[in-house]
Amino acid sequence: MPIVKQLTILLANSPGSLSNVCADMASKDINILAMSVLDTIDLGLIRMVVDDHEHAVKALKDAGLNVIETDVLSLEMTHKPGTLAEITKQLSKARINIEYAYVSVPPGDGKSIGIFWVSNLKKASEILEG
Repeated sequence: MPIVKQLTILLANSPGSLSNVCADMASKDINILAMSVLDTIDLGLIRMVVDDHEHAVKALKDAGLNVIETDVLSLEMTHKPGTLAEITKQLSKARINIEYAYVSVPPGDGKSIGIFWVSNLKKASEILEG
């Protein structure tokens, strides 16, 4: 179970803000692997996992954005009914709380990726490896 860096930024909740961030990542050859966008009236909370977090942090800071780095679990999951149920059951049995999660599921029978921020990262990683 890889533990990866998630980047969190606050953006103005206005047309083009997210597009500018995504274009900036693309122009620096940084691939966004997973993303979650939450809205408030004035701001958008963006959480993302990228393939090169150090360069992404520099790019975002150079653009004047504050970046918070958080360790999260990145799970490659089988794309079939019950996979997410089994993962959450194992974490629940171990009394590990899922603070938040977001999942990317491609069409077809491929693998999906799940990003989880949990109350005990090390223990969750060990439990889900087996």
